[in-house]
Amino acid sequence: MACNHRPPCLLAFFFFAAIASAQLSSTFYSTSCPLAIQTIRQAVRAAVAKEARMGASLLRLHFHDCFVNGCDGSVLLDDTPSFTGEKTAVPNNNSLRGFDVIDNIKSQVEAVCKQVVSCADILAVAARESVAALGGPPWTVQLGRRDATTASLDAANTEIPSPKSDLDDLISAYSKKGLSTTDMVALSGAHTIGQARCISFRDRIYNETSIDSSLATSRQSNCPSSGGGDDNLSPLDAQLFGGGSTDSLVTTYSTNTARFFSDFAAAMVKMGNISPLTGTDGEVRLNCRKTN
Repeated sequence: MACNHRPPCLLAFFFFAAIASAQLSSTFYSTSCPLAIQTIRQAVRAAVAKEARMGASLLRLHFHDCFVNGCDGSVLLDDTPSFTGEKTAVPNNNSLRGFDVIDNIKSQVEAVCKQVVSCADILAVAARESVAALGGPPWTVQLGRRDATTASLDAANTEIPSPKSDLDDLISAYSKKGLSTTDMVALSGAHTIGQARCISFRDRIYNETSIDSSLATSRQSNCPSSGGGDDNLSPLDAQLFGGGSTDSLVTTYSTNTARFFSDFAAAMVKMGNISPLTGTDGEVRLNCRKTN
């Protein structure tokens, strides 16, 4: 329909322009920073080659970022006089790692294009590249996120699912983020590529009956029920997340890698779209640890 009155037409134009600018796109940096993805990929592969566990750590950083007020890079911020960041939250303190790797990636990206690529987008791409470096599935990362100018210790303490959560708690926590039960199981499966501290799974291997007894026994050998060992590391297994209505899906994933890869990749795309800052919201940080 033709526009006969200039002001309404201008309003409509700006309205739709705002919608367009708020959308993420896989080609967001194609013109503004064409070397961004390649630079992040090379840095991640170097970090994973140096320490394979780092791949899982970078993936986890993206997860913990997205679950607290959306994928906005807030997890990377250090404390300031005006707010306490998320790094000392119970799920993160002495647990999240890889911040130095992100710092290195950011400095390399800044060298090829100044203040163009957000820290939130670096986390999203680094997660994908980490999974690829470890032999996992690819997915298309949507880009165009901007960085938060604040962080929330309280939100980090309440919104990130606890290792002690039961199945209903996990389903509810993921549902609040727009993620399905299938997404929850697939994303939980990502724990099988890394290692976990004894303190995060001690209760399960000593107190739950739904876990395979041989798996529980093997994990108990490196995770005493008391008297220390909190930081002892062990690989996880999907069976630690079994017990209940999701058992059949866990079993399917254990025998059908293609199905798991497909569902995991789809879930990562959905998680990466949780409440991103776009358009003119937020900022593009020069240093991922502090606001501009």
